[in-house]
Amino acid sequence: MPLRKKRKVFPEAIVALCLHWLLTVVFAAVFVLVVVMLFKPLKLPGNPGWPELLLLAAGVVCTITALAQRLPLQNVLLSVFIIAVLGGAVHALGAITGIPFGPFEFGDGIGPQVFKTLPWAVPLIWILAVLNARGVARLVLRPWRKINAYGFWLIGVTAGLTLLFDFALEPFASRVKHYWLWTPTKFPVTWEGVPVSNFLAWAAVSVLISVVIAPALINKQPGKRNTPDFHPFAIWLGAVLLFAAGCAQNGLLRAAVADGIMAAIVTVLALRGGTW
Repeated sequence: MPLRKKRKVFPEAIVALCLHWLLTVVFAAVFVLVVVMLFKPLKLPGNPGWPELLLLAAGVVCTITALAQRLPLQNVLLSVFIIAVLGGAVHALGAITGIPFGPFEFGDGIGPQVFKTLPWAVPLIWILAVLNARGVARLVLRPWRKINAYGFWLIGVTAGLTLLFDFALEPFASRVKHYWLWTPTKFPVTWEGVPVSNFLAWAAVSVLISVVIAPALINKQPGKRNTPDFHPFAIWLGAVLLFAAGCAQNGLLRAAVADGIMAAIVTVLALRGGTW
């Protein structure tokens, strides 16, 4: 009986995997620190708000290294670049003209701004939101991954989950952390002071980004790894629960309850798809 050949493991793959888990530990530690600071402020050295910015940066790097386990690194970096450029450009336009999100201005807590227009954290928020929403969408749609319209469904569900991410983020960012402030408009319908135009713009830009990055994120060798990846779900869910905790701590109970319900529904759908 012929002996089965052992699968060759490349050193760079081992290094990438070890780096990913190291960064995941760092992300988890900073996440715990940020949650603790929501309920008991700590006097830390340096400028205020650096733990949240570090958490954002660590989350983005963890997302990239996790995705690079399944796809070529150059494809992942290309999609990251596209998301950062498109999301950042639209937000810069919004800060200058108020279009398409609605009138707002950035606060000091979100960090330094590039050309006094766009905080460097904003493109990272887009990267974190879109890539992890796409990962959650792949889990949700896993039972239907072989249907002909799967690609269209993936784009739509990714955009929807990115929108839900922003739906949870906005009250936390604008009313808890004051990363940006919304100016009242003539249209009376808002969500915790956030105009409806913001969510419509996020939905439209998310669809555009999802369409543009889709070719780079197609797995050309799907048979190599067909196990479900729960890493994007963990980051997406952790972010939404963090936003909910911050809102609850600051008396925004309606937003906190909405975030909790949203997180519960997405959790059921993701676990159902992931265990299919």
